[in-house]
Amino acid sequence: MKKTNGDTASPRLGLLGAKQPPVDLPFLILVLTLVGFGLLMLGSASSAVGEYRRGDAYTYLRPQLLFAAVGIVAMTVASRVDYHIFHRLAWPLLLLSLVLLVVVLFMPEYNGCKRWLVLPGLGTLQPSEIAKFSVILTFSHIISINHREMKRFTVGVLPFVLILGAVTVLMLLEPHLSGTLLILGIGAVLMFVGGTGLRWFALAGSGGAAAIAAALVLLPDLVPYATDRLSSWLDPFADPLGEGHQTIQSLYAIGSGGATGLGLGNSRQKYLYVPEPQNDFIFSIVCEELGFVGAALVILLFVLLLLRGLTIALRAPDKFGALLTVGFVVQVTLQAALNMAVVTNTIPNTGISLPFFSSGGTSLLMLLGEMGIVLSVSRQATERKY
Repeated sequence: MKKTNGDTASPRLGLLGAKQPPVDLPFLILVLTLVGFGLLMLGSASSAVGEYRRGDAYTYLRPQLLFAAVGIVAMTVASRVDYHIFHRLAWPLLLLSLVLLVVVLFMPEYNGCKRWLVLPGLGTLQPSEIAKFSVILTFSHIISINHREMKRFTVGVLPFVLILGAVTVLMLLEPHLSGTLLILGIGAVLMFVGGTGLRWFALAGSGGAAAIAAALVLLPDLVPYATDRLSSWLDPFADPLGEGHQTIQSLYAIGSGGATGLGLGNSRQKYLYVPEPQNDFIFSIVCEELGFVGAALVILLFVLLLLRGLTIALRAPDKFGALLTVGFVVQVTLQAALNMAVVTNTIPNTGISLPFFSSGGTSLLMLLGEMGIVLSVSRQATERKY
């Protein structure tokens, strides 16, 4: 692979039939294990609510299996495409994600939020999933081109603040607090890894606090939303049939699992006690059915995915590949950590899914596509050794 100016390399499209260096096998095994484990738990957690809502115990599992199959194909294709092609797609995808975040604000509400675009005949699309991908891609693109000047405010801070500011405002309008926190966290990690001067992080933190305060003032609907979530977190038993119901039932499920759990498929809380057991609170069903051992295994898989991803990033041929890899694996593990913190009432309920486990076709497709890009980076890291 020949390099041109700076950190960029000439994009070339890997042919599916061409012989290429192997992907990183440990990372691939971890991804496939998470997908398989997630499908198994989704089938168990969603059976009762699927039967109740649609008269079909497999109503959530069946489409997830289809999305997993398509996603694995997408991951395979992405792993064989030179990841440098994404330099050209960074700004168009960011623009597309901003447009979709505006469009979704005109969609009907679901559970008090406007987060989904309805695609007739295809299901729903969550623009925030595309926004996460586009932010990682755009940040990696900017940093890889300007990495020698990242200490300067106009290069290492301003463009990122403008991008995060636009995305944050649109996501708060939905409102989508968990997605906002996740994107801000990913952005901060990429800026830190990319070389933004440490003194600017204090300024960015102050600016972020000011932006949130302004949002609370300018977006009155956000105030009761955030206040209710905070009150429910501090004392869920104060409103056991209202805001605190989901958290209380989740804690019951986790507590009843004990060390080894009630056994796969034997959850009691999934029978319409834990709201949305197939989505945001699927980890509580994991704890109930597989106990502490099963929960620890899930956490271990995500930690190993992070560590292996960072290993690939360290071996990447260039900064663009390293930053993409860091961004994608941090996104997965940070989102998993936030979900588990919500389920255990460590942080307020913000409505965030568990990667690879929760029901959601858009999320699974995007995740597997991103993992394919990481595998593409790993191929070229291997190629560099020859």
